[in-house]
Amino acid sequence: MSTTNTFLAVYLGGGKDGARMAAWNKLPEAERKAKEQQGMAAWGAWVEKHHDVIVEIGGPLGKTTKVDAKGAADITNLLTGFTLVRAPSQEAAAKLFENHPHFAIFPGEAVEIMPVLPIPGR
Repeated sequence: MSTTNTFLAVYLGGGKDGARMAAWNKLPEAERKAKEQQGMAAWGAWVEKHHDVIVEIGGPLGKTTKVDAKGAADITNLLTGFTLVRAPSQEAAAKLFENHPHFAIFPGEAVEIMPVLPIPGR
């Protein structure tokens, strides 16, 4: 994969005990289901609008296992999903995610954008 002008967008949540998730979970089931449908439709429209710059649609992330010198252990973090996009700059990539359904409709907290850098010496 060429990393030129490639950016990783990482979707962050506030955790299962975060304020936005707590408010989401307090919604009556019918209202929450309606917002889920609205959110998925908006996310689909976002994908369609930006399909020409999406390198990898990515997807939601599940249970996390951390592996380090001590071995493997289950952990919790705030990462909820990812997408790879191409853009002329980090600022342009960030603009793609302004008012994104992840936080505009769903209880997500933010989307962080970072460049994918080439591996040194390759």
